[in-house]
Amino acid sequence: MQLSTLEKLNTARTARRAAVVVSDLSSGRAQAFMEGERFPAEWDAAITEALRSGRAALATIDERPLFLNVYLPPPRLVVIGAVHISQALARLAPVAGFDMTVIDPRTAFATVERFQNIELLADWPEDVLPTRPLDRYTALAAVTHDPKIDDYPIRVALDAGCFYVGALGSRKTHATRVERLRSAGVSEEAIDRIRAPIGLDIGAASPAEIAVAVLAEIIDALRHRDRGEQGRAA
Repeated sequence: MQLSTLEKLNTARTARRAAVVVSDLSSGRAQAFMEGERFPAEWDAAITEALRSGRAALATIDERPLFLNVYLPPPRLVVIGAVHISQALARLAPVAGFDMTVIDPRTAFATVERFQNIELLADWPEDVLPTRPLDRYTALAAVTHDPKIDDYPIRVALDAGCFYVGALGSRKTHATRVERLRSAGVSEEAIDRIRAPIGLDIGAASPAEIAVAVLAEIIDALRHRDRGEQGRAA
């Protein structure tokens, strides 16, 4: 691999941006593109699909055999609230390949005994997130039922373009949340991105079942996320 390609991949990794290396199998030449960069128009569909799926692929374009190797940032799950659903997610998320962080200022809930082997931050989201920014490869799940804790990280996640933003609560609870967000200046387009009630509708009842529904919805959002900002064709 050429030094310039390695440098671009390292830049993408540091910035938590996706990258794809397109290799021409007939000539041996390779080009690396970071998400958000311009790339040749004829490669648009192939690169878009590779970035969406996260899988390497072969393609033939203009009679040229190409190999597309994709490098995605590791997906992260940030959970606001050290509740029973979060405990179940802490067991499930790593199995699905997600780095997970739990944030909750309530020290009675945010204990190492309840959350082992994951990052646990017993502090207010307002104090944590400015120094640990969310991004497009982060999912945020707000599950405390407390607007004093949940509302700020929801706004931050929407501003950051997180691929998933979910919030626990009934439709009535969410309607009240929507009014608060509107009053805080959040746009209707952004509000519509919130998954609430949180999780796929599988009839989940227990915390463990809700955690399964939430994780499944997060995986679905990751694999079908909007590629509209990845880059405009040259």
